[in-house]
Amino acid sequence: MKIGICVKRVPDTETRPKVASDGKTFDLSEAKYVISPYDEFGIEEALKLKEANGGEVVLISLDSSGDVSVIRNGLAMGADRAIIVEGDGERDPYETAVVLSDVLKEENFDMVFFGKQGVGHDYQQVPSIVAEIMNLPMISVVVELKVEGDTVTAVREIEGGEEVVEAKLPVLISAQKGLNVPRYPSLRGIMAAKRKPVDKKSPNYSSEKLSWEVEKVELPPPRKAGKIVEGEVEDQVKEIVKFLSEEVKII
Repeated sequence: MKIGICVKRVPDTETRPKVASDGKTFDLSEAKYVISPYDEFGIEEALKLKEANGGEVVLISLDSSGDVSVIRNGLAMGADRAIIVEGDGERDPYETAVVLSDVLKEENFDMVFFGKQGVGHDYQQVPSIVAEIMNLPMISVVVELKVEGDTVTAVREIEGGEEVVEAKLPVLISAQKGLNVPRYPSLRGIMAAKRKPVDKKSPNYSSEKLSWEVEKVELPPPRKAGKIVEGEVEDQVKEIVKFLSEEVKII
């Protein structure tokens, strides 16, 4: 089984964002970068399928940074090789999907995994657009997966419950938290990752400008300090009722 996983290099979720001087972007000069956490669920599921059925696991990333250290973390988890499409800056979801689809078509995968969304922009659009471009069946926000022969059975989240969906290979899956627990790279895996191939490609698709433009970026206003009510319980209750009625005005 040949499995592809599209991964995104994103700032660590613990990064404290700072608005850049232009007021339209974030200053991420001090940020640590990682594989988008939802993508790691896809990597783990692909590795489990490879361990059960044999085959090859390939990472694909659209990345203009020139930094291969993040994708090598995926190779250290157990993926066999990686492909980086060297973009020329920020792309919207449609452009991203077109570029990734070109690579996926060349590789002819049996299964393609995405995280349900890339942490950061959180568009949650690219997997669906790729599936449409490639005319592939897609099962999104998957929390349970079983593959028997050429039949894929998945449990996916829906509002207020879960849904069981079947599809035939080839298929595209977007992974949700709960699908599995991603493994940590072992020391042996980290050393082996240094020798695994990382191919670089240029995108076939280009446009003069993005279909959208950021006009302004600003952080949410700081929260007001909390209020601690002290004293006897009876006095605390009176103080809380007074606060809710006179200051907050919700009763």
